[in-house]
Order: sequence, then C-alpha cells, then structure tokens
Amino acid sequence: MGKNPDRPKKKTAKRKYMKPGGYDFTVLFIVLTLVLFGIVMIFSSSYYHTMTSTKFKNDMFYFLKRQSVWAVFGVCAMVVGMTIPYHFWKRFAKLCYWLSNAFLAMLPFVGIEAGGQKRWLGVGPIQFQPSEFTKIAVILYLSVYVIEHRKELGNLKGFIKAGCVLLLPVGLIAVSNFSSALLVGLMGAAILFVASPRIWYFGVGGAVLAVLGTIAVVLFPYRVGRIKTWLDPWADPTGAGFQTIQSLYAVASGGLFGLGLGQSRQKTFIPEAYNDIIFAIICEELGLVGAALVIMLFAVLIWRGIKIAMNARDSFGMLVATGITAVIAFQSIINIGVVTNTIPNTGQPLPFVSYGGTSLLFLMAMVGILLNISRYPKERE
Repeated sequence: MGKNPDRPKKKTAKRKYMKPGGYDFTVLFIVLTLVLFGIVMIFSSSYYHTMTSTKFKNDMFYFLKRQSVWAVFGVCAMVVGMTIPYHFWKRFAKLCYWLSNAFLAMLPFVGIEAGGQKRWLGVGPIQFQPSEFTKIAVILYLSVYVIEHRKELGNLKGFIKAGCVLLLPVGLIAVSNFSSALLVGLMGAAILFVASPRIWYFGVGGAVLAVLGTIAVVLFPYRVGRIKTWLDPWADPTGAGFQTIQSLYAVASGGLFGLGLGQSRQKTFIPEAYNDIIFAIICEELGLVGAALVIMLFAVLIWRGIKIAMNARDSFGMLVATGITAVIAFQSIINIGVVTNTIPNTGQPLPFVSYGGTSLLFLMAMVGILLNISRYPKERE
C-alpha cells in the first residue's frame, strides 16, 4: 500500500537537552587578571621577609613560586569545572556535604595547629583547610535540598529544617574559625533568601543567628578583645592593635597613586603582609587609584555572577551561581572591611589575590562551575 499524502504526520516528541552556548568571558578575564595580579602582589609584599629569614632559606621567591604552582592547579580545576555540565555535580552533593562535616568534626582531634587554632588536616605533605571544601559542598547540597523541599519552605517548620542543614557545618566551623563560619552562614543565607517564598522568615532566622553569634563571642574572651581593639586599636598599639594600626598606616601613606610597586615600607612591620592584609600593601604601593581598580574588578565580577544566576536555565543553576557569587562578594567585603578597620579584625583572604593554596584552588573550581552555568542561559521564546 502506498502512503496516503493526506494522512496527518505523527508528531514525534522532541528530546529535551541542554544546548551549550558561550562562556561569560568577562568573568574568566577578571578572575585570571586577579590571580596574576595576586601573584605579583604576593611577591612584592613577601620578598623582603623571605630574603631576610632563614626559615624560608633566604629565598626571595619563596611565596611567589608556591602561589604560582597553586595557580596552575587552580586553572586546571577551573577548566574541569568549565567543561563538565554543572548538573553532574548534583549527584555528589550529599556525599560532599557529609564528607565535609566529617572533616570538620575531625579537626579538634587530628587537626594541624597553626596560629593557636586547628584549622588544617593533612596526610603526609598534603594539607588543606576543610572549611574551604565545605563552602562548595554546602552550596551544592543546600541548592539540591531546597529544590527537593521547595513546598516545605513555604512554612516555618520547613524553613527551619533547611536552616539546620546550613547550621550544622557553620557550627562545626565556628569551633576553630569564626570568620569562615560567618562567611558560610552568609553564603547559605543568600541561597535560602533566593529560594524562600516567605521573606519574613529571615527576621526569625536573623534573630536566632544574632543570639548564637553573641553567645559565640561571649564564650571566647579573645573575640571580645577583638571588638575592643576594633573600637580603639591605639589602646594597645604594640599588642592587639599593632596589625590594625600598621595596616591603616599603609592605607594612608599610599596617597593617590601610591609609592610604587615593591616600594611598600609597612610590609616590614605587618606580620604576614602577603596574606589577609595584602589589600593594605596594594593601597600603599598603588594608591587610591590602584585600590579603586581592584574594588571595581570585584564589583564587575559580582555583577556578572548575579547576571549568571538570574539568567540560569533552571533553579539548580540559579542557586549554585547565587552561592558562588555570595562567597566572592562577602569574602572580599570582609577582607577590605578588616584592612580599613570598618569591621573587627578577622581572618579572611582577599579572593584570588591573598596567599593561600587551598583557598585559591577551591575558589577557582567554583568559578569553573559558575562559568559552566553561564553556558546554559534561559531559552528565549
């Protein structure tokens, strides 16, 4: 029998799939610029210290070489995140979440002590900070959790359950690192804020966190001391207030255009100037103009992250992009706030710029995932 030309054609169901587009090259360019700039500033702020110390074998390139190696690993991690579709990580979200909690619970018992706190785990020559891994683990799992329990977020009980998912790792981190706990808490709150249909629940959550934060500060006298130092660093200029005062001297002495790259004087006084206080050296060597350009790069990066989240094809991509952007935003704000004594002194590195291998590696891995999300924007009608 021949085919009837008048017979209506059978409709075949189109297979839905995610068609990739282009990466957000603005994000890629800014991150690589900040990483390269950070390597330069780490060398500039550390060479005097390392070349005059036998601890570092008088090697002026000590931190430059180490950060460069971590930058290479970070680029590799970013490429992996860029290449693999972001939904792939969804299946490992729960495993990463509980593994990170297990790592954090191990810290008081087998953690490596540094600066009076146990914040590192290590096996042989390999050492890492579990709090950095926890950031990405919480982003992935909390995003999955709120999607699976979307209807429950409409009532207070369901919102509290989602809050407990966040509070568990935050509490474990707070035992040894209050600033990282604060950062993870703010990051998770950003995800819940975007996902929750009831905004007023954040009033309840904010009150609970304020009470818990106050208790955490009161129970540890050194945290009360930090607040007193923040209010009046000159009350103890050679002790608790020394770093803050020297940091402010560096910021003030930079002027409009700075003293010139490598010409900082305060790096000889500030302990570990290449680490959390590196923004002060940027202000001193590159002045107000250089500091403003760095802040502008972070502002554009955060704006692009928000755009990626708003244009994400699905809820999972939107929430993960929100969490990653929140980490970069809050971490940079906290760091710059500490350097300028706008907020009490607390240890958070400047993203992509401060010295620190674990922080750089996981940040660049997160940026890789963010870039992959940018490949799958909403389909236009």
